[in-house]
Amino acid sequence: MKIERRLGVPPQKRGSLTGQTCPDIFELEDGSFAVIGTEATAELDHELPADASRADYERIVIISRETLVRAKADIPDT
Repeated sequence: MKIERRLGVPPQKRGSLTGQTCPDIFELEDGSFAVIGTEATAELDHELPADASRADYERIVIISRETLVRAKADIPDT
């Protein structure tokens, strides 16, 4: 598995002082996406809608709105 590219701008351009510990979105070589975010499974698991679920190996993570909005232009349509 390999990271191909970042979607959006680096953390420093989103206000991170260190640029090292911020949410981020990456496209992988197989077309999947990897997300760095704040782990929030325990807080949000019970909030999932009835038609949503997660496997034991999956986690719910939070990224800031700015992270996703600034990545929007880099997200492919197909």
